[in-house]
Amino acid sequence: MSSNDTCPVCRTAEIVCGKWTLLVIRDLAEGRSRFCELERSLHGISPRTLSLRLRALEEEGIVERQTFPEVPPRVEYALTDKGRALVPLIEDMRTYGIQWLGADCAAEDDAAEADGAGADEP
Repeated sequence: MSSNDTCPVCRTAEIVCGKWTLLVIRDLAEGRSRFCELERSLHGISPRTLSLRLRALEEEGIVERQTFPEVPPRVEYALTDKGRALVPLIEDMRTYGIQWLGADCAAEDDAAEADGAGADEP
């Protein structure tokens, strides 16, 4: 077993550093969401990528999937307690981005929407 296997930073990075993963968690931090709502809020993510990220987060116990017995079927996603524990990390990243990178999420989101950002570019 390598030291990376037991390093908590390495293990956490393996889970959350996939392309789009932190943004999915960020959006789910706002509350329950349906697939199409997440797809709309994550400008440029492909349905396949979103599906893969949600499935991986569900397997890690970070996201829960709830299916409602309706026609057509309705599925909602939400953060688990384990997922909500990541929200302060995302808030720290937002603070860092504003302070050190001059980044403003709202301005970036507006610009991406106006530009029609390319598929699968976070």
